[in-house]
Amino acid sequence: MKLESFDQHYLDQLIEGNAQVEQHFTQYFGDLLSIKLRSRVRSPQLREDVLQETFLRVYRFLRKGNSLDHPERLGAFVNTVCNNVVLEAFRAEGRTGEIPEYMEDPPDPSCDSESRLVTEERRAQVRKIIEEMPEKDRRILRAVFLEERDKDEVCLEMKVDRDYLRVLLHRAKLKFRQGFLRGKAALAL
Repeated sequence: MKLESFDQHYLDQLIEGNAQVEQHFTQYFGDLLSIKLRSRVRSPQLREDVLQETFLRVYRFLRKGNSLDHPERLGAFVNTVCNNVVLEAFRAEGRTGEIPEYMEDPPDPSCDSESRLVTEERRAQVRKIIEEMPEKDRRILRAVFLEERDKDEVCLEMKVDRDYLRVLLHRAKLKFRQGFLRGKAALAL
């Protein structure tokens, strides 16, 4: 393919609507942009849309009285317009990604009987561990993790300051972890 150089006369002819220059412009840049778009856009329909939108925007820009300061850089201008159109198309496609008309519903993970059984076993194990813990540790774990209460409120109820609550919480979690690991070891036997 022979590379063209462009001048102000070519741009003026394009702005005036010279059919021969328009045909040359669309043929020349159509071939170049098609090569570029084949590697970036999968859909032939979208490639054609991008190409047409690029030409439309370039014509609109030039015919609104705008001009290029450097007519010899027409190729770079067309390429930049094409890049912008491709990015806009990708953004639009990402927002409104097509959903196939006949698509099977994805399996509901909550309906998996095995995972439900494992979850129930873990809940039972956690309840058992908590029941075996001292009352004070149970109250702290329940208030902070299950009820998600404010720690200042828990401090008032337990009559401790914030630093000591942190210590008590650490000890309770440690006891829970030990109970959990003992339960796991018992299951392994």
